[in-house]
Amino acid sequence: MRALGRGFAVLFLILPILACAKPAPEPFQEGTQYQLINPPQPTDSGPNKVEVVEMFWYGCPHCFHLEPELAAWLKHKPVNVDFVRIPAALNPTWELLARAYYSAEELGVLDKIHTPLFHAIHELHTPMNSNADVVAFFVAHGVREADIRAAMTSFSVDTKVRNARQKGEHYGITGVPAIIVNGKYRTDVGMAGSTANLFKVIDFLVRKESSAARGK
Repeated sequence: MRALGRGFAVLFLILPILACAKPAPEPFQEGTQYQLINPPQPTDSGPNKVEVVEMFWYGCPHCFHLEPELAAWLKHKPVNVDFVRIPAALNPTWELLARAYYSAEELGVLDKIHTPLFHAIHELHTPMNSNADVVAFFVAHGVREADIRAAMTSFSVDTKVRNARQKGEHYGITGVPAIIVNGKYRTDVGMAGSTANLFKVIDFLVRKESSAARGK
């Protein structure tokens, strides 16, 4: 009985401490390393999936330099992540290269166009300021001229470019590269503090959304 009494005494001493204990602070804070998107935007991901969107522009040097880091992250990304690239179309100048991205996707040649297009612009300094420049680039990479011209002016590509422009507006994008997690959170290298930290923030937000989904 004495042992039992001592046990209760210890328990009563511990309970106030437990009641006052605060949960460990989150490693990243809203308004500092990421921002809420208000209202949250719908995603195209299925149940139990977390959508991670990169909004980019081929003409952006920061997007170009992020590519190798992004490729490394994609090799080890959480299994429940659906990764989506969206070419930003923040102004008419940017729309040309958004159209190039979706044309490559439409023609099934994105794998052989995406990285070389970045390389051509930022390392070879190839002009990419007109439809003729884009067509010439595609032709040089094995695409028939008639095919790329048809894709660039197709209804499907028009629709995708328009949707990309609208999504950028709804996400509150003012610059690239920008990362959107599950339509709810926006972050970038500047907010995260470094490229390495950016991927830590992304993983944190993915875990946050995964936990929220499990709690439903």
